[in-house]
Parts: sequence; C-alpha cells; structure tokens
Amino acid sequence: MVERAQAAGFGVRTLAKISDLEAKTDPAKLAQLRKSANEFESQFVSQMLSPMFEGIQTDETFGGGRGEEMFRPMLVEQFGKQITQRGGFGIAKQVYAELLRAQEASHG
Repeated sequence: MVERAQAAGFGVRTLAKISDLEAKTDPAKLAQLRKSANEFESQFVSQMLSPMFEGIQTDETFGGGRGEEMFRPMLVEQFGKQITQRGGFGIAKQVYAELLRAQEASHG
C-alpha cells in the first residue's frame, strides 16, 4: 500500500497524517468524502475524454443522427466512471486527502 501511495504522490508522513485524520472522523463522513472525491475524478476524466469523441464521425447506416448526439455525453460520462472505478489517474486519492484536511481544519 505504501508503494502505491508514494506513486500517487503521498509520502510516508502524509499517509500517517491521513490515517490520523481518518481515525478522528466518523466512518459515514469518510465514505461521503471518498464518494465525492471519486465523483470529482469521474467528472474530470469525462471532461478530458469528451473532446476525443467530438471528432468521431458516425455511420448513418448503423446509427448517428440526433439519438447519438443526445446519448454520446452519457456514454462519455460512463467511461469516466468506469476509469475511476478501475483505479483512475489517482486524482480521487489526492482530492480525498485534501477534503479530509479541509474537514479537519473546519472542525479542528
């Protein structure tokens, strides 16, 4: 775990501080913070992927048109969620740590 955390930009000291903050925080609040961080990363990834799909031409024989224009953003959003669920880019971990620190600062 330490190696993964260090690869994500967290040092051993930071991990200890996060663990201390987690110990002081209600588990329901921790779950809410994790969910918020994951949703943030999903939206970030979706926004990053969106321009890639704008240039894709569709074949009228098998789709395209208004229906595809309407549902493509939903597809991109699902791609963002799936990427985040499978580990993402590590943004959620950093956002989670910052949310945890902000939570402590506001109550601390």
